[in-house]
Amino acid sequence: MSEESTNLKKTALYDWHESAGGKMVPFAGYSMPVQYSDGILAEHHQTRANASLFDVGHMGQALLHGNDPAALMEELAPGDILGLDKDQIRYTQLTNEQGGIIDDLMVTQTGSALYLVVNAGCKDKDYTRIREVLGGRAELEVLDDQALLALQGPAAAEVLSGFAPEAETMKFMTSAEIGVAGIPCRVSRSGYTGEDGYEISVPNNRAEELAALLCGNEHVKPAGLGARDTLRLEAGLCLYGNDIDETTTPVEAALTWSIGKRRREEGGFPGADVIQSQLRDGAPRKRVGIKPAGKAPARAHTEIVDESGARIGEVTSGGFGPTSEGPVAMGYVETAHAAPDTKLGLLVRGKALEANVVRLPFVKHQYVKG
Repeated sequence: MSEESTNLKKTALYDWHESAGGKMVPFAGYSMPVQYSDGILAEHHQTRANASLFDVGHMGQALLHGNDPAALMEELAPGDILGLDKDQIRYTQLTNEQGGIIDDLMVTQTGSALYLVVNAGCKDKDYTRIREVLGGRAELEVLDDQALLALQGPAAAEVLSGFAPEAETMKFMTSAEIGVAGIPCRVSRSGYTGEDGYEISVPNNRAEELAALLCGNEHVKPAGLGARDTLRLEAGLCLYGNDIDETTTPVEAALTWSIGKRRREEGGFPGADVIQSQLRDGAPRKRVGIKPAGKAPARAHTEIVDESGARIGEVTSGGFGPTSEGPVAMGYVETAHAAPDTKLGLLVRGKALEANVVRLPFVKHQYVKG
């Protein structure tokens, strides 16, 4: 057994995954299930047609306490945090002084604190940055005693409301403290698949109980990291470290929708001058959807060329889209080549394969916004 595998952390559901037949792999310092016995393709289709349960307990959860945590958070991120109503969620980014993305995260206004969910591979640096920037003006309470489950798919509302009736009427990007079959949870109507669904923060010592309850429903099966990746790619959602990082700005990443009008005008967040300049004058490159013309997938780091063969960018995420029934990809291209229907070449094994820029997402989002 390698040193890497022996040093891996385990989520509260590790034993449950093994008993359910999960194939465990290293991911962001954790041992996580990449798939179960049915396989990635079946898990992908299960999520699109019914519902799947994902363990996302490797993600970081924390509460930011202070006299005005929303105002303090705006010193770190370009999102409109002050504009959040109680139990409303905002997607935003932690930015550096060059406008690059340190991490992307979800921020919920609980009324007494901000509830943060950050990426597994970034949580230690995120927590350090938050504490350094805010100093003694706020307290960051890391919730290591909480697991996080994601119930995703068109049957998610029916399933969860059977254990927590309040969940059925929740709207997309809202959150509430709810008892799920008597288990105290924070339930957020959000996810990373493009489907309707929920993320459920639950005490570690009740996580297996909740997972067993949810998967006991005929509409629900467990799913792993493999399906989570194909689902989010079809939904056009960024994976930190692939599609966004400290060298990409929210404008380049086509995430300008996450920066509210007031923040665009006022600034006041790290890298504001760079981001405001790109909002005003345009960015040199842009994240786009890419549809290869043939059947061969274009993986991450595939070079993108224009019709003359000149290099204009790189694929950051790519593979086969099971619902799209063909290869799909995302990547960065020079802005002059970012318009939909622009013809591109993808250098695969030294040959330029035909592709087109397409609008994201590849599969329509099914969020409940009404």
